[in-house]
Amino acid sequence: MLVSNERKGRFIHMETRMKKKRKACVNVNECVACGCCVKVCPKGAIQIRKGIAADVDWEKCVGCGMCARECPASVIEVQEVQV
Repeated sequence: MLVSNERKGRFIHMETRMKKKRKACVNVNECVACGCCVKVCPKGAIQIRKGIAADVDWEKCVGCGMCARECPASVIEVQEVQV
């Protein structure tokens, strides 16, 4: 996101600010790797890694919250994060 655009000599100096987006976050210490979140994710952004815990690919995650609503252990939260 372009915040400012000011001239400094011959060059244009552009400042950027990181955007906040909603993304699913998993408490991996409490996750039971049941796979319910994997089944409901419309973007295929969640996988169970090594049979231990869910892992969210933030590049694919759109922050819809379907995984958090479906999680029987309530270990997924959708949070505002810097991307």
